[in-house]
Amino acid sequence: MSTERRHAADGLFVLGLVGPAGSGKSTVARALVEDGARLLDADRIGHGVTEEDAVVRDALRAEYGADVYDPAGRLDRARVAAVVFRDRAARARLDALVHPRILERMRAQLEIWKREGFRGVVVVDAALMLDWGFERECDAVIAVSAPEDAALARLAASRGWSLEEGRARRAAQRAPNAFADAADAVLDNSRDPETLAREARRVVARLRDAAERRSTRL
Repeated sequence: MSTERRHAADGLFVLGLVGPAGSGKSTVARALVEDGARLLDADRIGHGVTEEDAVVRDALRAEYGADVYDPAGRLDRARVAAVVFRDRAARARLDALVHPRILERMRAQLEIWKREGFRGVVVVDAALMLDWGFERECDAVIAVSAPEDAALARLAASRGWSLEEGRARRAAQRAPNAFADAADAVLDNSRDPETLAREARRVVARLRDAAERRSTRL
């Protein structure tokens, strides 16, 4: 387990969710949001970056063609993904362009919530959290695991990926045990969503209590 964590007595409990694609991180996030948590969804923030940031838009048009954005300003993500999945250099250029801006927006949103006086759980759902080192900016990290067949079925239903594409995307990520090794707790998503949500609430309560005890000792 990685033990380098945020230790800020500011009332926020920043909880990172990690795990392979299709493991059920979004299910956990939804359950916690239903209980009043705020959500930092890196994927949604990334959409905002690619559609709202003029520098990013110009760079993507230059690399992928002016028609990579439709008339409404929406990025053809499938077209970009097809390139970067097989071209490491293109992937590196995209990451260098977009990821710092995603992180900047994530940190800015946390500051906004603090200024607004929010005192509660902030769930960070970011597929690349460990690559960015953002787990060090969390109070705790939970890894979500699921059997591969269930994860692949979930990806087919939610993203329309074929089994081959789902396997390829998961193979390009860290090994499942690497997510568990970086976490403070692991949730087993091998049963129904209600069981997963109930266990998530129990684990979060325990981790939050431990984080509050740590902050009082600072």
